[in-house]
Amino acid sequence: MRMLVLGAGLQGSACAFDLLQHADVKEVRLADLHVDHLPPFLAPYVGGRLVPTVLDVRDREAVLAQMRECNAVMSAIPYYFNESLAQLAVEAGTHFCDLGGNTEIVFNQKKLHDRAKAKGVSVIPDCGVAPGMVNILAQHGIEQLDAVDAVRIFVGGLPQFPEPPLNYQIVYSLEGVLDYYTTLSWVVREGKRTQVKALSELETVTFPAPLGDLEAFHTAGGLSTMAFRYEGKIPVMEYKTLRYPGHAKIMEAIRDLGLLGLDPVEVKGVKVAPRDVAVAVMGPRLTSKKPDLVALRVTVSGRKDGAPATLSWELVDRFDEAHGISSMMRTTGYSLAITGLFQASGKIAPGVLTPDESMPAREYVDELAKRGVKVQFTRS
Repeated sequence: MRMLVLGAGLQGSACAFDLLQHADVKEVRLADLHVDHLPPFLAPYVGGRLVPTVLDVRDREAVLAQMRECNAVMSAIPYYFNESLAQLAVEAGTHFCDLGGNTEIVFNQKKLHDRAKAKGVSVIPDCGVAPGMVNILAQHGIEQLDAVDAVRIFVGGLPQFPEPPLNYQIVYSLEGVLDYYTTLSWVVREGKRTQVKALSELETVTFPAPLGDLEAFHTAGGLSTMAFRYEGKIPVMEYKTLRYPGHAKIMEAIRDLGLLGLDPVEVKGVKVAPRDVAVAVMGPRLTSKKPDLVALRVTVSGRKDGAPATLSWELVDRFDEAHGISSMMRTTGYSLAITGLFQASGKIAPGVLTPDESMPAREYVDELAKRGVKVQFTRS
């Protein structure tokens, strides 16, 4: 297999590293505008099966040329490129998956379904942790019960050693985090799809020691298309972000004061968007190379064979010290790589399908475990 990874940042580099662990992957092209500062864990592969490739994803013909020479494409670049890249992949006759995160773009990608099917290729958006991993687990639970009353999803990327005032460090993109904190979140209540305010409806979620109590609150994006698919079919479905206690109230105050707004205001004769200032000021203070962790829990409750049943999946994954790969990179980048490998191996049906519609859950969980990302299952 020849694999093309778009984006040489954190998640793309982790995705490329994972692909390189598989003997049947003959070449990994890691493409970006700048590929001269790759992380140390990729250094042993440069000049061999890893081919750093200078590429501007806005250059249609250059992208098509790269795609046509590869079996599958994994996109780890900003979400707003994914619709056009999916179109190019279908045109090139190449499998495509991305990290997603924007439900409107996913619905636009789904319009390519018939064209992708005719070309014999699959397009899978939303292939990270959330959306991605948690949606696969939720769907797996739904399929095992006779009737489902509620699906609840909790996910957080956190520092192992929190520092005040926010007890948080950037694990992917501060711009993305702030967008989630200011966007309405889709949930399903009483079988109807509705929207709730970000950072609202705080609750405590307890993990085994030493992690302990975390707080959970609504943010956008995690359910993706599942809120639409299961409207009228499942009474309750919701996604919440996990943070250390106290985080949400501080961010809610910052947001409600207008400091995360996108509309420019005049400051001493200069027009500036408050959020741009927030990112510029907060970003350096929240950037850290200290070890992180990813915590998640997915619960699906309902009935099986006439009796109440709750199925739960839980993960606490930590920074890989041996390779210097963060937990967020592992869980997100490896999930993207697994998806691309499944596509290139012919395990996914042609067309445009989300992970919960297409990924074989048990095999996917087994693949994560091989990488040390161990999801624990319980039933009660």
